[in-house]
Amino acid sequence: MSKRLDWAATALGARKAQYGVHLYLENCGLPTALLLLIDLRVSQINGCAFCLDMHAKSLREAGESQQRLDCLAGWREAHGLFSAREQAALAWAEALTRVADRRQVPDAIYAAAKAQFSDRELVDLTLAICSINSWNRLAVGFGKGPVPDAESERAAAA
Repeated sequence: MSKRLDWAATALGARKAQYGVHLYLENCGLPTALLLLIDLRVSQINGCAFCLDMHAKSLREAGESQQRLDCLAGWREAHGLFSAREQAALAWAEALTRVADRRQVPDAIYAAAKAQFSDRELVDLTLAICSINSWNRLAVGFGKGPVPDAESERAAAA
C-alpha cells in the first residue's frame, strides 16, 4: 500500500485529542508493561505494522522477554507465561477489538476482567483498548507503516 495523507499534520486538533488520551493513560496508574502488551496484541489483531514495530520495540526496551513477545498471539496456550491479570486484560482487549463480529462481550470475559481490575482500572483499561484501536485505524487507514531499520533492509536485499 502506498502512503496516503499525513493525518497528524492535516488535522492538528485530531492529533492533539488522540495524544491527550495517550497522556492520560500514561498517568492512569495501570502498569506501562500491561498497557504495552495490550497495544501489541490489539495491533496484531488489526494488522497494524507501524504499531507492531513500535510497541514490540518499546516492550523490549522495557525489559520484556522475547519469549513472551513471540507467544503473545497465542497467549491462551502459553501456560505460565502470562499472569491471570494479564490474561484477563488480553481477553477483554480481544473481545472489545472484535466486538463488531459478535455484537457483544461474553459475560465470562467481563467477569474475569472485573475480578482482576478495580472499577476505575477497568474503565482505564477499556479506554486504552479504544485508544490503540483508533491509533491502529489511523495508521492502517492512512498507510503509515514502519520505517525499516538497517537489519531489515539488509534482510530484504538478500
